[in-house]
Amino acid sequence: MRVLDALQIEAVTPKAACCGALRHHLGDDALDEIRHAIDAWWPHVDSGVEAIVMNASGCAAMVKEYAHLLRHDSSYASKAARIADLTRDLAEVLPEHVQQLAQQARRQEERVVFHPPCTLQHALGVRGAVESVLESLGAVVLPFADSHLCCGSAGTYSILQPAVAEKLRDRKLEALQLPRPEVILTANIGCIAYLGAASDIPVHHWIEWIAARLPARAA
Repeated sequence: MRVLDALQIEAVTPKAACCGALRHHLGDDALDEIRHAIDAWWPHVDSGVEAIVMNASGCAAMVKEYAHLLRHDSSYASKAARIADLTRDLAEVLPEHVQQLAQQARRQEERVVFHPPCTLQHALGVRGAVESVLESLGAVVLPFADSHLCCGSAGTYSILQPAVAEKLRDRKLEALQLPRPEVILTANIGCIAYLGAASDIPVHHWIEWIAARLPARAA
């Protein structure tokens, strides 16, 4: 919200509602959870919000599927389609505001690696956008091997298949740490939690890195 505020984008926080992704990953019926989310967001849609912005790429990928998942629900199909159409991941919003951000952010060179979550690069098809934003604000974005591979978190995969997931995580962390970054950045809560639990290098959301370089808000 600090970053959006700096861009003069008004952000409103709706009543808390899970997007339904975790239940959906488990093969459970998440439709009631999806309907609850739509009900929580709909008053803001009715009042004219221009976008529903997600700071977790897994949530953005899930919400963009709402139209498909509720296509047979006569009461919610049109609402679900509208919600899906309005949904944007932060990585789809920030690139068009890079110049405005660069004018306000404290430019400080820092060696970073950016792990693109599967939900960002494969589900949403967003590639290179975050890296470009970071570089415009002074980050030295270091390349690493096999950036297209999963970190092992994969929704509930790290819980249901821990042995395989840990092998994927170890491989990913080895690749991420090899260029000797000062910080590992990523874009999904699962990746942050799973990589952070085993990493000697701090793991943060990329928007936190940007927010830390903005002037403090006036009291």
